[in-house]
Amino acid sequence: QVQLVESGGGLVQAGGSLRLSCSAPGRLFSISTMGWYRQAPGKSRELVARFTSVMHRDYADSVKGRFTISRDNAQNTVHLQMNDLKPEDTGVYYCNLRNPYGDKWGQGTQVTVSS
Repeated sequence: QVQLVESGGGLVQAGGSLRLSCSAPGRLFSISTMGWYRQAPGKSRELVARFTSVMHRDYADSVKGRFTISRDNAQNTVHLQMNDLKPEDTGVYYCNLRNPYGDKWGQGTQVTVSS
């Protein structure tokens, strides 16, 4: 069973910052692309940011210029730096690992942004 370990969620005021982290088993990290999705109450899960290749990143329009996804290959970890957070960024954030064998998801971490 593949386990993705997420950390870094919490409560922050609007304009603040949070950094999410997700680690994966090394044997999968090297053959996979990883990303972050979120789900707000009453809404569908949506892409926030992800690697589509080793160098290429995709971002949701709503987070461009505020969020940055990065990866630490030595630690088998992907990070999501979130700056200038807004109340509409509130939701459960899920780490995703994707490779030719399919998708794996983390358990989710809550991000709450107060106005």
